[in-house]
Amino acid sequence: MNILPTFIRQRLIHRPNTLRVIDNIAWLTFDKILRLGVGLIVSVWVARYLGPEQFGLFSFATAFAGIFSAIAGLGLASIVVRDLVTSPPSSPAIMGSALLIQLVGGVVSYGLMLVLIAWLRPGDDFIKLIVAIVGVGVVLKGSDVAVYWFEAQVQSKYIVWVQNGTFLIFAMVRLFLIFSKAPLLAFALSVFFEAIVVSLLMLIALHSKGIALSSLRSGRRRILGLLRDSWPLLLSAMSIMVYMKIDQIMLGQMLGEEAVGIFSAAVRVSEVWYFLPLTVCASLFPGMLLLRETNRARYMQRLQLLFGAMVWLSLVVAIFMMFSSTWIVVTLFGEAYAPASGVLATHIWASVFVSLGVISGQWLVAEGLQILSMQRAVLGALANVLLNLLLIPAFSVNGAAMATVISFAIVALFSDLINRETRFIFWMKIKSLLLPFTLLLSLRS
Repeated sequence: MNILPTFIRQRLIHRPNTLRVIDNIAWLTFDKILRLGVGLIVSVWVARYLGPEQFGLFSFATAFAGIFSAIAGLGLASIVVRDLVTSPPSSPAIMGSALLIQLVGGVVSYGLMLVLIAWLRPGDDFIKLIVAIVGVGVVLKGSDVAVYWFEAQVQSKYIVWVQNGTFLIFAMVRLFLIFSKAPLLAFALSVFFEAIVVSLLMLIALHSKGIALSSLRSGRRRILGLLRDSWPLLLSAMSIMVYMKIDQIMLGQMLGEEAVGIFSAAVRVSEVWYFLPLTVCASLFPGMLLLRETNRARYMQRLQLLFGAMVWLSLVVAIFMMFSSTWIVVTLFGEAYAPASGVLATHIWASVFVSLGVISGQWLVAEGLQILSMQRAVLGALANVLLNLLLIPAFSVNGAAMATVISFAIVALFSDLINRETRFIFWMKIKSLLLPFTLLLSLRS
């Protein structure tokens, strides 16, 4: 499938590496759009069918499993891809070691997940069963070595084919479950089988490229090297997952499943807009990095414009969503979810700080300051937990939305003030709020 128009391909015909990279980005963008669009539609149908309480239980289970999935990943993704790119002859040892690490990590993480849910909900056998079923993907993290290999070869289209094909099939399965009036357990089993099918198909795709699991090998030295390089990324991934998912878990513990259902419905709509800054940055930043090497002043000027454009785009979306939240929630989810409108009107403001965070995250990588990303992720997780403890008792479900917005603001904006190297970025972000006035002055002059 050639996503690029013919006239663009003709201009890039003598630059195969550039063409391959652009194709790769196009496939990933297509993947995000499809998953967001279809995912939102199916989530709305499932939420309407299950109702706030059962949808909340389902959301609680998936959020709970998501945190342990991050632990099972052990932060290996970018490290393994890096090593596969820089040391192709060592690919069997790299992939075999990563496979062994993630198999062990998956089993241990799954066990910890079951122990923790049993401790949190000692008398609730049903939720323990749902978590155990939904969380099976934690054990299957080892199959991600196939994903790493395709990413290293800049062949993400195979990942998209497998994951999106399976995603669409199981989206239809969930719609069938709705029409057949299936119980919640059936929806949990659909997640279970989807994880298994994706893992098997990724390994089959890898085998089709001539790489069999039997050809992989592991070594103690390689395993220790991967773990040494990946632990900061593991801490960062865990922290990000905590401050993205902990609100649902804390709501479930403090207010019950219905509160989780109300909150999750609002978040499903709010998080759709996170796609905008991610896509724009993925498209623009590679070119900006080249500009950084040749014209630093122009690079900083472009960075300022990018901050301004994304902040104001996010503000327009936030204002629109805030004033139309009741209509959006009731139209999509029904009257049973009407309380989610207030949550959406608050939570949507997190998108402003997500935009700032995505751009500054790219800047941190360009400047070799990745350690700050890890520190900020940990800070965000701690802030979100503390804020939820304070705000949920005071403001109920809306308190969790407030905690999300404030913790995102701490991570994406105010944390720039902590380090000397990033303080000027804080002022760039503040200046981005003045972009319309700056453009008007430029036009007048």
